[in-house]
Amino acid sequence: MTKTTEKTPAVPHDLILESRSKLTLTGVKRVLRCDADSAAIETSKGVLHLAGAELSVTSLNLESGEVRLTGHIDALEYTAERTPGGFLRRLLR
Repeated sequence: MTKTTEKTPAVPHDLILESRSKLTLTGVKRVLRCDADSAAIETSKGVLHLAGAELSVTSLNLESGEVRLTGHIDALEYTAERTPGGFLRRLLR
């Protein structure tokens, strides 16, 4: 019996930043946190961390995976999920 592995289609992730005050994201899985100074959003390409001032979510649609934020955006940074034991596994090869 042959097992068929179905790959889930890659969810497109786009980031549009306008004048450092309006941010539109697609490919959003969930908003982890959002306050006036920072936010963390899980996307199809990793977790996006935002830093700024007066940040607020103006639109959220998780069915389509789109989020819009406003405020003064100072920094954007992605973090990827780390595989457990990744460093030791590479070290002990």
